[in-house]
Amino acid sequence: MTIKIYGMPYSTCTARVLATIAEKEVEDYELVPVDLSVGAHKKPEFLKMQPFGMIPVLQDSHLTIYESRAIARYISDKFESQGTPLFGKTVKDKALVNQWLEVESQNYNPCVSSIVYQLVFAPMHGRQGDETVVKQQLEKLEKVLDIYEAHLSKNKYLAGDFFSLADLSHIPYTYYLVNVAKKGDGITSRKHVSAWWEDISSRASWKTVTAKMNAKV
Repeated sequence: MTIKIYGMPYSTCTARVLATIAEKEVEDYELVPVDLSVGAHKKPEFLKMQPFGMIPVLQDSHLTIYESRAIARYISDKFESQGTPLFGKTVKDKALVNQWLEVESQNYNPCVSSIVYQLVFAPMHGRQGDETVVKQQLEKLEKVLDIYEAHLSKNKYLAGDFFSLADLSHIPYTYYLVNVAKKGDGITSRKHVSAWWEDISSRASWKTVTAKMNAKV
């Protein structure tokens, strides 16, 4: 059965899943658009799959799961034998990948997602962004990025010398932070963070996703 991904490419969380699919070279999948502008994610039929009314959702045979990081982990495990080994090759590798996935979700993402919401998604929906919130979150992000800079001065990627799901998980929101919100100074001003970002955002998998974003498929 073809895997179905319910979401929209411009959604950062859907993009995380699509990038994972691309890295794992999964060809047998279908992206099912969920039109947020008309509230499709709040309709009863969608809420049966995702009771919180958020995208993306994955359906694979009798399995339905939501939360983009959980979906990305599932895809990485299911297609372990093909594409990029996103959990590395050893138990130690996987432990470090999972550690940095938690760092991303608990320390990095709260700052970046808040900034992107205020400067990109709020205006997209006709709301005024809060510059005070942006300033506060940028200050928090600076401290987080100092830790990343120190770590990346000793490691090419977050979990070591290999590109992993931890690196991938940072890409969607950072893309919006740098290219749309235009608040990427914290990234580009740090030598090792900047080199890491240039590397991971230049991958063919992400170019595939941005093409879908721009096409609004």
